[in-house]
Amino acid sequence: MAVPKRKTSKARRDKRRANWKLAIPGMVVCPQCREYKMPHRICSACGYYNGKEVIANTQEA
Repeated sequence: MAVPKRKTSKARRDKRRANWKLAIPGMVVCPQCREYKMPHRICSACGYYNGKEVIANTQEA
């Protein structure tokens, strides 16, 4: 069985792990209320999707 001849240094080990970071999710601006939202999802601030009100907004009361 293959066994490493030398200990892998922390710098060499961490170079391999440099690309493990998480990506920031793509955000788009809602055309109705100008809040940021995830694409292809109902806006949580105004309740609109694709130019139509899908959820009645209870915050305006």
